[in-house]
Amino acid sequence: MRQEQEKELKLMAAKVRRWVIEGVYRANSGHPGGSLSCADIITYLYGAEMRVDPANEKDPDRDRFVLSKGHCAPALYAALGLRGFFDVNEMKNLRKIDSFLQGHPCIAMTPGIDMSTGSLGQGISAAVGMALAGKIDKRDYNVFSVLGDGEMQEGEVWEALMSAAHYKLDNLCAFLDNNGLQIDGKVDDVMSLGDIEAKTKAFGWNTMVIDGHDLNQIEAAVESFKAHKGEGKPFFVICKTHKGMGVSFMYDNPGFHGKAPNDEEYKIAVSELDAAIEKAAGEVN
Repeated sequence: MRQEQEKELKLMAAKVRRWVIEGVYRANSGHPGGSLSCADIITYLYGAEMRVDPANEKDPDRDRFVLSKGHCAPALYAALGLRGFFDVNEMKNLRKIDSFLQGHPCIAMTPGIDMSTGSLGQGISAAVGMALAGKIDKRDYNVFSVLGDGEMQEGEVWEALMSAAHYKLDNLCAFLDNNGLQIDGKVDDVMSLGDIEAKTKAFGWNTMVIDGHDLNQIEAAVESFKAHKGEGKPFFVICKTHKGMGVSFMYDNPGFHGKAPNDEEYKIAVSELDAAIEKAAGEVN
């Protein structure tokens, strides 16, 4: 990755995290922990990789994105706003009754959303359908999806993985936000997933394990996915991440899976994230 691009993406990721906190705080509701852990993945996809155009959001040849862990919509909304699909200041209206930014992505309400999600397991299943449609229609678009590791306890996820391999969907790339925590605590304690890398490989996917906060590693995973197109295998990227990344008191804290910060916590989070934005902006300039 070019050094200047990396700096620009780091700035975008810091802004995504800042808007996550702003939106969830103002709503006094939402899911900050997982939104912060997947922010770098979504930032890379919308900031560097995906063929999307806010001026032509329904372009049939656009790349598709499905947030399978739909409760982490704040990160997706922030990226879409920063990418120009709508005024990012709309994040201040997150979850309000008359807002088009609801608690989970809604294709009928929000510009740039490719699939309504929320019920865990259904998003990756829809992404499989989109990838299959691309193959049938002989379209050249790619489909990207982000799942949660708690979500992978859902049987529907494994049916989707099996289907993607069966139909040789090498135009599908799934990212696992593997932060190790879910609403009830550690994933390993609630329902261990075992060796995810071995399992996804056994299900017929090409699989990589990366640091999900390292933009260069995210880029390398996407480039590897594209390099393997034509081999007939979908691509699975296990991203080692930290819940609450970027905010000290949320870091690796399952208590902030679905909890908004209070006034004092908000001030601390804003201070930390504004400092991160200032640092990143200084490096860009």
